[in-house]
Amino acid sequence: MARLLPGTRALRTLEAAARHLNFTRAADELGLTPAAVSHQIKEIEDQLGIVLFTRTSRTIRLTEAGAVLFEAATDALDLLGRAVSRAHKVARGTALLKVTLDAQFATKWLMRRVDGFRKHQPDIELRFDISYEVRDFDLDDVDIGIRFGTGKYPGLCADRLFDNVIIPVCSPALLRAGPPLKEPRDLFHHTLAHIEWARQGVTWPNWRMWMAAAGVDDFDDSRTMVFGTSSDVVQAALDGNAVALADFAMVANDLSEGRLVRPFELGIKVAPEFAYFLVYPKNAAHDPRIVAFREWLLDEVAKTPT
Repeated sequence: MARLLPGTRALRTLEAAARHLNFTRAADELGLTPAAVSHQIKEIEDQLGIVLFTRTSRTIRLTEAGAVLFEAATDALDLLGRAVSRAHKVARGTALLKVTLDAQFATKWLMRRVDGFRKHQPDIELRFDISYEVRDFDLDDVDIGIRFGTGKYPGLCADRLFDNVIIPVCSPALLRAGPPLKEPRDLFHHTLAHIEWARQGVTWPNWRMWMAAAGVDDFDDSRTMVFGTSSDVVQAALDGNAVALADFAMVANDLSEGRLVRPFELGIKVAPEFAYFLVYPKNAAHDPRIVAFREWLLDEVAKTPT
């Protein structure tokens, strides 16, 4: 007779408890109570006739048998997750392409152009996964992505889209209201905003760096507004609350349509190893949907002012 095995819910509880070695943290992750986690672990132990954890008043530890089952549960959940992702892609057919990208790129660049793709490829339906998280093409229900990074992603093709040049921008209303902006030092009289971002020893250009490039060596950045995302920085400029450092490609439409102005021409390039990339699995490089989207996107990128 086949041995009765724990279900996926039980395996998730075991995996979380074993990874954290703490029922409270596992419960927080799973949306359960610590008592519920403890009860499910006890049910697994009773079902299998195996002690998985040794418990004291303060700690829990995996037994040797528990470690074996933890490794197997991790592998099984990962395998099942990948299978579910593939099943979703098969079930939705070949007419739909799911694109993952961050909110900044979506709102400031892609959404302004996406109708062009739909007219060019009416048989391909686009859906979007808007997230700053990097998706796993094997685990997540996505086909192609646009991400900011180095472009070095194992198993993925990566097409560089455009370099990032960071420029000062503000609303026309702020410029009219003054104080006037005739030279970089005039910025001292305004609220300045930028994002704080650093990866692999590279820092996103901030106001201290811009002022240094402009020849201003006594700038005090203690009064600048620091945001976590580029979208928030740009919104502060659009609202007339600050002069912001923004990625030129992401505000090109706002500039051309008069919602923002560029008070100074000086721009600072982000380190060349970082850029926006179009990424997709190598084994899907010849998928007609991906080929069509890639060709259209690269053509649109070539039209983007730099």
